[in-house]
Order: sequence, then structure tokens, then C-alpha cells
Amino acid sequence: MKNRYLRPILMAASILLPLATWAQDAAAPANQNFWQDTIGTITMTVAAVVIMGALLAITKLFSSIVKMQEIQMLREKGIEEVVEAYRAPEESWWSRMYKSMTQAVPVEHEADIDLGHDYDGIRELDNKLPPWWLGMFYLSIVFAFVYMFAFHLSDIGASSKQAYETEMEVAKAEVNAYLATQGDKINETNVTVLTDPQEVAMGASIFEANCVSCHGKLGEGGIGPNMTDKYWIHGGGIQDLFKIIKNGVPEKGMISWSDQLRASDMQRVASYILTLQGTNPPNAKAPQGDVYNPANEGTTAPVDTTAAAAPATEK
Repeated sequence: MKNRYLRPILMAASILLPLATWAQDAAAPANQNFWQDTIGTITMTVAAVVIMGALLAITKLFSSIVKMQEIQMLREKGIEEVVEAYRAPEESWWSRMYKSMTQAVPVEHEADIDLGHDYDGIRELDNKLPPWWLGMFYLSIVFAFVYMFAFHLSDIGASSKQAYETEMEVAKAEVNAYLATQGDKINETNVTVLTDPQEVAMGASIFEANCVSCHGKLGEGGIGPNMTDKYWIHGGGIQDLFKIIKNGVPEKGMISWSDQLRASDMQRVASYILTLQGTNPPNAKAPQGDVYNPANEGTTAPVDTTAAAAPATEK
């Protein structure tokens, strides 16, 4: 394929491909952001045309430079007839369009626009701005007004803030949908007391397997505090217990169980511990902490001066 046919084809492709995408979006009636997508597609089309035009202009420029170098070499060798034949080939349609779009001054007439400034062999010329560049500049001004009206002064398109809020809502819905598929989405902010006997029995099994060495088989306490009285060091609510089981109290020797127990299992254990209240097992450890009153949760109670020394683990 000849070069003179290749460039128009590339230019047409750069225009038609984005337009095809726009037509496909326009054919979808379920698209709620039709105008936003349309303006975005137009923007991409204009950008593609500008980039393609710039690439073609650069290609033409390098081609002209190479051609002028060849002419200069022939002139230095005194082959004027070849120079004239080489200089004036049949002008193609693309060359005529290029001249009209750039209004480039021929090299032989550059003396007419020479400003007389020479910087290390680089001469300053008074060339006009290319019409295609001016056209794109004016078009960008028009586009700015259209964009301002469409996205900020009307309901045609969503503003950047509205688009952000919409995307955040969609992302939040996706996160919630994902969490809904997870079995262990329980944490210290939404944990509740389990009353199902089977769930509590599972909590008892977990307690017996992991907690009796510090808190006793009946919750009477040992290395750790008594779990059966009404005194608590870090609060006696279900959220308090879940938080302590999950995070532990490393400075007192209470480890974090988050790496060994699932959230649902920690909920079962915490729910089982609450069933131990008031059971009064034998050999119960002396009270530690403060009397827990759910009505006073979130307030600071005075320290119980009768409490024993702080144990290695805490409840």
C-alpha cells in the first residue's frame, strides 16, 4: 500500500473507532449515564484525532527535513537538473491538505519571514500558528462551555462530586454484599449475646479447651480472674468480653485469640461466660475490679479497694 493512502486510512480509523464505541453505548437504553458517556467518548475522539494529526505532522516534518537534506547534497554536487526534478514532484492530495492545514512556508521562502535572530545556527522565523492548532484551541473553548453546562449547571451529567458519591455508594453496596457472604463478620461493635442452647454449649466446649488453665473449669478463677462474680476489670458486657478475647491484654499475660478462634467462636465463648454469673463455684477467687452495671457502661467507676492484686490474665 502506498504511503499516500496509508495516512488518510489511519486518520479515518482514529475517528471511526471511538465513534463506533459511542454508537454502541447509545444503543444501550439501560445506560443511566448516557450523556456523560457521550461527552467522554467525544472527548476521546477529539483527543485521538489531535494525537493522530500530530503524529502525521511530525512524520511529514521529518520527511521534509530528509528531503531538504537530499536536495542540499545534490546541489553541492552541482546536479541542478536533478534537484529541480526532485523538488517538484506531482503534488498529492495529502500534500495539498497538509499545506492548507499548516500554512507552512516553503524553505525557499523562509528568508521572507526571518526575524534576523540566530541562536547557534537556529534561526527564528515568524511562522503563523497552524490552522488545525487554532481550530482545536477554539474548539476546546467551546467544549469547556458545553462541559460546564452539562456537568455543573444542568442535570444532563453528574458532576465530579456526584460521580464520586455514586461510586462510593456502589462500592459500599459491593462491600456489604461481600460481607454478607462471609460467615464471620462479627466484631466488637455488632456482637450480641447468644441464647441458643446449642451455641452456648459450643462456647462451653471452647472454654474448656482453651480457658480453664487460667480461669478454672467452672470459671472460678486461678491465674486469671473469677468469671462468676459481679466484679469486672474491663467491663462485663458481651462487647467487652468479645473485645478482650479478640485483642487480649498482653501486658497482663492474656493473649489475643483472634488468630486461633473465629469471630463466631469468640462470640460463643463470650456468651457462655455470661451464663456463669452467680453460679458461686467452690474455691472462687477474690473479687477484682468494679461491679459491672450495664446502665453505667461508658462511665468511669471508682476502683474497688478490696480487689486483690492484678492477675496474670484479665477478663
